[in-house]
Order: sequence, then structure tokens, then C-alpha cells
Amino acid sequence: MVKSQIGGLALDVTTNSPVVTLSPVGSDKILPIWIGHYEAWAIGMEISGIVSKRPLTHDLMYAVIKSMGGEIEKIEITELKEQTFYALITIKLNGQIIGIDARPSDSLALALKAKAPIFVNENLFNMKKEDRESYGLPDQETLRDRLRRINPEDFGNYKL
Repeated sequence: MVKSQIGGLALDVTTNSPVVTLSPVGSDKILPIWIGHYEAWAIGMEISGIVSKRPLTHDLMYAVIKSMGGEIEKIEITELKEQTFYALITIKLNGQIIGIDARPSDSLALALKAKAPIFVNENLFNMKKEDRESYGLPDQETLRDRLRRINPEDFGNYKL
């Protein structure tokens, strides 16, 4: 696992789907994860520091964990299987470490809310071109070209 950060959030005009990009800290590698519009909205709100009038799902999760005395230690993007990314939320509660399977989009919103570190399986950043294509992911150059086509004013400013 390598410590990572959210690089940006934008709308992929090719698929009309939101995409969040992750990068290892201090690296220019990119891991794109296409997510749903509602999840992008939640991540965008956290990135922008906008507070919802009523709790969103990740707000609720965070409140429940905190009210029970728990602490979100980290989130991990663990693997890619059959074109689906998997994540793990690690919570410390009553001296125990609990791992909870979750979607990356929910995990990222929760990590932002809790200011918890984000880790990504290093193998996901180092996939060979043919492996990326078999999972429906663009290679790094194709991804860079797609991201270049996104209006720079929109990248990182996903419309809420």
C-alpha cells in the first residue's frame, strides 16, 4: 500500500461519468476511478468545504462511528476485480481494529470528512497496458489525453 491523495474530480466527457483521480504522494502516476454522480457530489462537497444542511451518507457514517467512540484510521483502495474497485475502511474501536468492505467513492468521501489517510494498492498504479485495457481502464497516456480534454476550470470544481 502506498499513501495517496485525491488528485482531482471531474466529469469525463467521453462517458458522461464523474471520475476521481488518485496519485501516490509525490508521484505523477494516476489511478482513475469512475464513480456515480451522487458520490462525486459528496466528494466535491468535502473538497470544497461545503456543509450540507442535512447529513449525507458519509456524514452519517462518520457521526455513527464517532458517537460509538471509534476513529477512522485509514482507507485503502485494495483491488480491482471484474471492472470493480474495492476499498477497506479501517476503524479503531474499543482497542480493536475493524476492517469494513466499502466502495472507493464512499471511502474517499469518508476519508476526507475524517481527515484520514488514503492508501492504494501499489499494483493498481503499476498495471500493464494490456491489463488496464482488459479492465476497461485507459492506459496512462490515453488517460492523460482524456483528462486534457476536460475543461481546466471544471477539473477539481465538480459542479454541485
